[in-house]
Amino acid sequence: MKSKQKVTPRTRNEFIWGWLFIIPTMLGLIVLNIIPIFSTIYESFFKTGDFGMGNKFVGVANYTKLLADADVWQALINTFKYAIVEVPFSIAIALVLAVFLNRKMFFRGGYRTIFFLPMVAAPAAVAMVWRWLYNSQFGLINNVFHTKISWVSDPKIAIFSIAVIGIWSILGYNMVLFISGLQEIPKDYYEAASIDGATGIKQFFNITVPLLSPTIFFVLVTRVIGALQVFDLIFMVMDSANQALPKTQSLVYLFYKYAFMQNNKGYGSAIVVFLLVIIMIITAIQNWGEKKWVYYN
Repeated sequence: MKSKQKVTPRTRNEFIWGWLFIIPTMLGLIVLNIIPIFSTIYESFFKTGDFGMGNKFVGVANYTKLLADADVWQALINTFKYAIVEVPFSIAIALVLAVFLNRKMFFRGGYRTIFFLPMVAAPAAVAMVWRWLYNSQFGLINNVFHTKISWVSDPKIAIFSIAVIGIWSILGYNMVLFISGLQEIPKDYYEAASIDGATGIKQFFNITVPLLSPTIFFVLVTRVIGALQVFDLIFMVMDSANQALPKTQSLVYLFYKYAFMQNNKGYGSAIVVFLLVIIMIITAIQNWGEKKWVYYN
């Protein structure tokens, strides 16, 4: 018979302190993420009663209405347009910047700080500055290029103008992640490639991109999820009376409008669940494609 292993005071202390560090995160995850998810799914099967009281069970009526709602499908198209522009450009530009700022150069830390500043800037201040830049009458962009483009009031281009703000806002965050990934790549590969006569461009596509693919995959997945949940930029840049709003409002913006402005939380919850399903499908496709292009050392 095996004797029971005696628990030492050190093991007991490590166990206790480990749980003390984990519990706050677990509580935050449960309270702020898990419970709201199930509450939203539950709420989507109800119709909000008068004054927010006495919710009435309606089954899948909210989902039936959602699938026939032209505004929902337009919002989905708007969301995809934003993501298609923001995600690839923010990743590509950040990757190039990371490669340059990973080298030894004068004022390297300052450049990194400058590109990261949009991440710590107040969203309201960011929106105010960009609304001034985009102003069709006295905006800086139109005055510099001598144009008269309605950047955020033209339904054809408004969503792309907002996507530019999204690229500018997230660029620094993506760049920092790529720099951390680049620092894990052994310099021996580049030295051997240089000896063989490989140019900088060839080294980038044959060494940097393959060895950085795990980081690129992580950034891609998180940015797609973030782009599909875009709300704050649209809410702060677009006025409710803006004629381009129907062509720019995202699914999350539509959820906000129904749930909080019209107090129809049941239908708003159904929109969020619809978005959740879309994100899960896209994420599953990305995970399936991971094995085809991501290389782990």
